[in-house]
Amino acid sequence: MKLIIQIPCYNEADTLEIALNALPRHVEGIDTIEYLIINDGSSDQTVEVARRWGVHHIVSFRRNRGLAKGFMAGLDACLRNGADIIVNTDADNQYEGADIEKLVRPILEGKTDIVIGARPIDETPDFSWMKKKLQHFGSWIVRKASSSEIPDAPSGFRAYSREAAMRLNVTNEYTYTLETIVQAGRTKIAMDAVPVRTNQEIRPSRLMKSMFSYIKKSMLTIGHVFMLYKPLQFFVTIGSVIFLLGVAVGIRFLVFYFQGMGSGHIQSLILAAVLLLLGFETVLVGLLADVIASSRKILEDVQYHVRRMDYDGVALSGKTFKERNPEARDRKSDINRK
Repeated sequence: MKLIIQIPCYNEADTLEIALNALPRHVEGIDTIEYLIINDGSSDQTVEVARRWGVHHIVSFRRNRGLAKGFMAGLDACLRNGADIIVNTDADNQYEGADIEKLVRPILEGKTDIVIGARPIDETPDFSWMKKKLQHFGSWIVRKASSSEIPDAPSGFRAYSREAAMRLNVTNEYTYTLETIVQAGRTKIAMDAVPVRTNQEIRPSRLMKSMFSYIKKSMLTIGHVFMLYKPLQFFVTIGSVIFLLGVAVGIRFLVFYFQGMGSGHIQSLILAAVLLLLGFETVLVGLLADVIASSRKILEDVQYHVRRMDYDGVALSGKTFKERNPEARDRKSDINRK
């Protein structure tokens, strides 16, 4: 049983070694633990720090591509290197490394395929009042969209079984955290959450440059997730609101019309007609989007089987990454991506 712990990194030379030192060297039930970093176009000494520490695998982007792209590239590299369980954590040492054992335990026991580390949000002093409320609101929205009971959806501290990792896709470029939960819930992948501890903040969040930016990007991400994975509900809800507004304006016009004052409220009649048509067309868009979503499910299933043949073929070949890539450094695999 192999566990690979992956860490997305963007200019993390000052904090990476602290995070790496906190990671476990042994977990009961795990035969091999390896470490992987995703160098997301860092311009500092992040890669040198990782190599000096002894990280086994390095995935490098030539320019910064964002957390979501880095996460998916890390999953790909972990699967190609034979990981049975993949743990994702942060390079800023936000999470307690010792809690990785709590994350992987439900997977080792065969109880679930994805485990999310739930932070004590209300007891975290580094979170402002507004951020705590937004974290709770975002998690509530994701629970509704995914039909799950995950209490801390934005948490990046999580574990995936090999089977679950092969089924995941991320389409938005901001973060993978919300979308992967909704996708797992929609495809009926077993998920669970365990309480985890957090450490004192040692650098400001890279995702939250300002409160306004965080709110805007989070709302756009949630809207994108709903539109992608719940298209019928998303568009029918919006279309129904618009249609009902048209009905209300139409009723207002009829009231004036039967009172003999209809000629002075033609604008209301025009507005009602526009709103009714717009609402009806929005519902039609939802129906079309639902049909497209059904096709996407078939494509995702095909993609899963292709991935399984690809990754399992590599694992069954019995060759290490170095044997498949002689140019790789001793004990380490460096994967460079555009």
